[in-house]
Amino acid sequence: METQVEKTVANKSSAGLIFALMAGYSMIYMDKSMISTAVLPMAKEFNLDAGQTGMIMSFFFLGYSLMQIPGGWLADKIGAKKVLMLSLAIISIFSFAFGAVSSLMLFIAIRFFAGLGHGGYPPSCSKSIADNFPQERRTFIQSLILSTSGIGGILAFTLGTNLINANWRYGYLALGTLFAVAFVLVGIFVPKQATSAKTGTSNKPAIKFSQVITNRNVLVLFVAMLLLNFLLYGNMSWLPSFLAQKFAIDIKTIGYLLAVNAVFQTAATMFAGALLSKLFLGKERMFILSTTVLAAILVVAFVASNNLVLSMICLIAVSMVSVSAFTAIFTWPHKIMDPSIIGSSIGIINTGGTLGGFLAPMILGQLIKAAGGSFTLAFGFMAAASLLCGLCALGVKKEA
Repeated sequence: METQVEKTVANKSSAGLIFALMAGYSMIYMDKSMISTAVLPMAKEFNLDAGQTGMIMSFFFLGYSLMQIPGGWLADKIGAKKVLMLSLAIISIFSFAFGAVSSLMLFIAIRFFAGLGHGGYPPSCSKSIADNFPQERRTFIQSLILSTSGIGGILAFTLGTNLINANWRYGYLALGTLFAVAFVLVGIFVPKQATSAKTGTSNKPAIKFSQVITNRNVLVLFVAMLLLNFLLYGNMSWLPSFLAQKFAIDIKTIGYLLAVNAVFQTAATMFAGALLSKLFLGKERMFILSTTVLAAILVVAFVASNNLVLSMICLIAVSMVSVSAFTAIFTWPHKIMDPSIIGSSIGIINTGGTLGGFLAPMILGQLIKAAGGSFTLAFGFMAAASLLCGLCALGVKKEA
């Protein structure tokens, strides 16, 4: 009877932990997605060109990139919960601040500091998963939490877009409030320390950070994540502008279309987690190569189409296969890295992703500018980056 009671308590505790981590991640993705819609009325109000709005989006990812590795290292050293709460507190403060200022330099500076806050969340979230769940459950739980990319997108393109449509500042007032709620949830449900029985940790010698940052698999996945995020963040940053220009759609309609896209993205992430835990266990390289090649083909079809329905079908398909590749790359370290360094490993790998997020809006903004406002060259660049990501992933060594 005691065993059953303990099991029930453990299940409730696990459910609360997963819910809290998902809540925080949902807000992370809502923030990332919402800015691409918010810059449309901001550009009109402050007479900003594509290069300037690209800078606002890119400097967020510069801050994000700079904090990934320190955030992961801190999660390994002082514990995931402290880093999670610090991250959410910083983002909440700077979300409120973003909605209160009125100059380009302040927009850029505040998004940079918000990015610093974001940087600590993904690696400390992965660290919390590694600390509190056995290895066989980590891939699925990580993919479940990553599925909040779609939930965050739905919130950004429904609640966020409607608030932005009324006044873009309202969107950031709401966002700051939601981050504060996530902060409270993490404080309540995330345990302070790992349970060694769950993680299976032993008295092995500590792995040095220098060994992590020079690990071949970590470096290969860093590059793969960088390349894939040219596509993921390029899409996230420029889709509203592309749809508004090509199909003359208003912000509210764009929001609903992208919300539908986000629903499919959420389902794809969870489905990918199940596939990677079972059917493609040990076949991650082939899974990543297949999805990135298919994503590249679909991106070309999307930008070439002049029919809104066909374009949306291609866009949904791009989102589903590219987020599946992302899930495979992000969850792979749980299978091939020691749990004691998972925070640092994810921090380094995801730095590649956030560098892609930093570079993509700027590079694509310049390509759009160079092409006289056409998006064809920019989307061609994203397709090429997706192909290179798949080839790069072939360089990961199998688990020993």
